[in-house]
Amino acid sequence: MHMKRYWSRLLALVLVVAIGLMGCSGSPDSLSGDYRQDTLAVVNIMRQALELSEDSPDKAAIQAEARQKINDFSARYQRANSVSGLGSFTTIRTALNSLAGHYSSYPNRPVPEKLKNRLEKELQQVETALNRGG
Repeated sequence: MHMKRYWSRLLALVLVVAIGLMGCSGSPDSLSGDYRQDTLAVVNIMRQALELSEDSPDKAAIQAEARQKINDFSARYQRANSVSGLGSFTTIRTALNSLAGHYSSYPNRPVPEKLKNRLEKELQQVETALNRGG
């Protein structure tokens, strides 16, 4: 009976250590940590998601990747004071919130043309701001 308890506790300890070490390893999200590079990656995946046709076989995968990048970007930079005052950051946040809002409210509907046009303008503004250094 004591041996069974010993192995049970040992297994629990090993699992706790393994999970703890996995949580400490590198970057848990799909971003690099470089704000400019991460922002451009999010802009690119958002454009891919917006340009998809309704019958595209990649639609679900690209939309899932866009959602993941949006979540990762928001989690990483939401409270980062170093970027919160940048024009590119406020504009990308507006675009991210708009697309994420559409995906959560209307998951099976295509993105309306009016929203696509607005998002494309915002993404261009983000790229321009990044090229200027902000």
